[in-house]
Amino acid sequence: MGPLLRRTWSPRGRTPPLHQRGKQREKVSVAAALWWDPQAPRGLGLYYETLVNGYYNNQRMAGFLERLMRKGRQRVSAVWDGGGMHKGDPIHAAQTQFASRLQVERLPPYAPMLNPVEPLWSWLKHGRLANYAPPDAATSDRRIHDELDAIRCDQGFLRSMWQASELPLPRALLL
Repeated sequence: MGPLLRRTWSPRGRTPPLHQRGKQREKVSVAAALWWDPQAPRGLGLYYETLVNGYYNNQRMAGFLERLMRKGRQRVSAVWDGGGMHKGDPIHAAQTQFASRLQVERLPPYAPMLNPVEPLWSWLKHGRLANYAPPDAATSDRRIHDELDAIRCDQGFLRSMWQASELPLPRALLL
């Protein structure tokens, strides 16, 4: 809940106060998928979910993947890093359930520059939420929803997120 402090404008000698509650252990976790569908009129889209005072483990990620798969009928190529939340029995069960439409591509270890969603986290944390000190996790969650809702269909912005990664288009999307 502590803000990422960045530079700000203020009159010389008048540092703006940044009030925050101390010693709190509240948090908001976010999972997101940047999707691309060449047949869709919008082309790119963003699907995300948040957890207030929770974290994404493999069971929650499997649920996220299932909800993402139920939103559409197109083929999906999931590009994941090697995090523990992307492995295990719940993930394998979801892969089996949607095997006809789902292909999982693993990123090499320590390669965030290939993940198309990583620039989104940087934009959100270092840009939109810099110097933001919410009073509680629920307020932070609403702000995160507001920020992500504002760009979820912005083709130029989403295209820039994809292009900021060094990942070429997955083969499954080109078939």
